[in-house]
Amino acid sequence: MKLHSYDINKNYKTSVAYFSMEFAVDQALKIYSGGLGFLAGSHMRSAYDLKQNIVGIGILWSFGYYDQGRNEDRTLKPNYLRKFYYFLEELEQKVTVRIENSDVVIKAFLLHPEVFGTAPILLLSTDIDENDYLSRTITHKLYDSNERTRIAQEIVLGIGGLKVLEAMNRKVDVYHMNEGHSLPLVYELHSRLKDTQKVKEHVVFTTHTPEAAGNETHRVDFLEEMGFFSSLTKEEVASLCSCHKEKLNLTVEALRNSKRSNAVSKIHKKVAQHMWKEVPDSCEIISITNAQNKKYWTDKTLIRALDEHEDYELQARKKHLKKILFDEVANQSGKMFDPDIFTIVWARRFAEYKRPGLLKYDLRRFEKLLANTQMPVQIIWAGKPYPTDSGAVSLFNDLIYMSHRYKNIAVLIGYELSLSRLLKQGSDLWLNTPRITREASGTSGMSASMNGSIHFSIDDGWHPEFARDRRNAFTIPPVDHLLGHDEQDRIDNKNMMDILEQKILPTYYENPKKWTKIMKNAMTEIDLEFDSTRMAKEYYELLYEYKIEEGGKD
Repeated sequence: MKLHSYDINKNYKTSVAYFSMEFAVDQALKIYSGGLGFLAGSHMRSAYDLKQNIVGIGILWSFGYYDQGRNEDRTLKPNYLRKFYYFLEELEQKVTVRIENSDVVIKAFLLHPEVFGTAPILLLSTDIDENDYLSRTITHKLYDSNERTRIAQEIVLGIGGLKVLEAMNRKVDVYHMNEGHSLPLVYELHSRLKDTQKVKEHVVFTTHTPEAAGNETHRVDFLEEMGFFSSLTKEEVASLCSCHKEKLNLTVEALRNSKRSNAVSKIHKKVAQHMWKEVPDSCEIISITNAQNKKYWTDKTLIRALDEHEDYELQARKKHLKKILFDEVANQSGKMFDPDIFTIVWARRFAEYKRPGLLKYDLRRFEKLLANTQMPVQIIWAGKPYPTDSGAVSLFNDLIYMSHRYKNIAVLIGYELSLSRLLKQGSDLWLNTPRITREASGTSGMSASMNGSIHFSIDDGWHPEFARDRRNAFTIPPVDHLLGHDEQDRIDNKNMMDILEQKILPTYYENPKKWTKIMKNAMTEIDLEFDSTRMAKEYYELLYEYKIEEGGKD
């Protein structure tokens, strides 16, 4: 079966299978949770634009991640609603994998390239009549909190994905693991090729985070019981992994079984190289900085005004985009925001290290900011905490409670692709506040900058590669990452508020020409390195076409 509806560009003939737990390609296909999916979605769109020989391999999550609803007191309520996607083609191919000594049948569905303008994506499901109820639940929820279900999901993605490609007679030159979730495919390859070097020649790996939650560790005995190692014996697994027969780290084993791997920013490369420097037989870790698909994310009228050097039209369009966003604010909160007022947005995955509450760390100073009538502000929070992370959910709800007391604060639910685009197009300032060294990339600010929302960020992730302070962005100066968390928060909050009060707000209100110039610089300069066309090219040049004998470690 021919998967590509386009002729492959001769520069990208190497056949690649791109394995990812999530893909965010369109609001209508809710099989993603956050940044990993946004990145994969932009990659698949640029692969389509460049006519690359790549196929996405993911999972068709019956209930998605979760839908954000509200309780009676307006606090967060996770909802799980079964999804149906009639634009996917149900394929005839079915394969079987062994999970906990039972056969589980996997069916594949195809997202054709022309539906959303992406490379073809094969989505796998166990939620079919051939399976018992327990097996059907494997592909119900993205990132299920049950460890057994999570491992089963990874077996379906890795081994199931490889078998589906084989059943379709799809020749694959390179298997790309986007994070370590698809690691079981490595053991399936080992069981067939019986040669570590040959396996490495066909596998590459992208690591996305220094956070422990993104670098899973599990007991080897448990993984063997689940079927994680395909048909390999315990002795064969022991000879392949550095787990000392006790625990196995997915990231470590991905590094040991790939010909090359990449971090997702230049800073992240250094962090990852330091983190994993003791890994025996690790492949080289290079950097390929994340990017976003400009064609998908940007408002075309705004870009036209930029290209035509019409400042008045640019300003008028930005104000119109703010009005569109504020319609959603009114719809959700009953508050009428003013498009003439400076609007700050903090929106991304709710996690402790991202510090969604840093802006209100010094509550007295924060309340003074909210009460300023000379240079007024409006603030919007949005994002999805992991539904069973009580700390993150509690912080989200604390912001909701606080928003009841102030007319110029709103906390929005439904943070998915459509709302994300509204926020990026309709905000003036995109705030990013992770603890230093903890943000591998943080791509949301890229698509915000593409739409004239100025990135105001800790100097981490992709930001140092782009930002020229007060020319195309604003930078919160770095602090010593070895300081205690409370001290880091105190210093970062003070520096952030100083810049906001003394530089950003006066520029916006007192020197609108300069603010427009910063907007234009951001929109122009983000184009150079942070459109995913560059990223998709680099994956071919630096990972897929790379030959092991051509180089060693940095």
